[in-house]
Amino acid sequence: MTPSMPTLPLLAVFSHGLFLSLGLIVAIGAQNAFVLRQGLRREHVGAIVLFCAIADGVLITAGVFGMARLLGRHGALASALALVGALFLASYGYQALRRARRPQQLTASAAGVGLGRGAALAQAAAFTLLNPHVYLDTVLLIGSIGAQQPAPVQGWFVAGACAASITWFSLLGYGARALAPWFAHPRAWQLLDGLIGLSMFVLSGLLLRHVLA
Repeated sequence: MTPSMPTLPLLAVFSHGLFLSLGLIVAIGAQNAFVLRQGLRREHVGAIVLFCAIADGVLITAGVFGMARLLGRHGALASALALVGALFLASYGYQALRRARRPQQLTASAAGVGLGRGAALAQAAAFTLLNPHVYLDTVLLIGSIGAQQPAPVQGWFVAGACAASITWFSLLGYGARALAPWFAHPRAWQLLDGLIGLSMFVLSGLLLRHVLA
């Protein structure tokens, strides 16, 4: 009988994927503003949240397992991408800390003409799939970092990253009316960006340690 893997490493891998994904998707942007707007209007919230979460999940899964196959054939490339990923996370953390010094807010007006389900999903697809940063974040960055995990636990990393996406978009869509005043408060975003910045530096350090080891 094969011994089971210890619980703590699995939770650590899951948490790594969770916090990395949260750090990348929790930002002021067109997609988040659109989901928040639809939540305020209570229009097609379930369909939009599901679409955004599934799109992220597909891209993350393709990135991790596609990168895993690629990096398995090219060991030097694995180290190079891990180093680039560490530098990118440090840069992202620095940018988040800079944003934390400048008050900003996420606003989404509930006014305007309502959208049909098809039009709403088309807009969600445009905001999601036509943004180059989506592919940089999910396929390249999360994919290359997830591929560094041992093969038996890569699924846990993917699950953590996907859980972050589902949680965030559900929070935006279904909690919009309660959270809108919070999102409109610049101090709240300053605090959030500060936490994201510190988290990105921690993840960058862990990835850099992996490269050096």
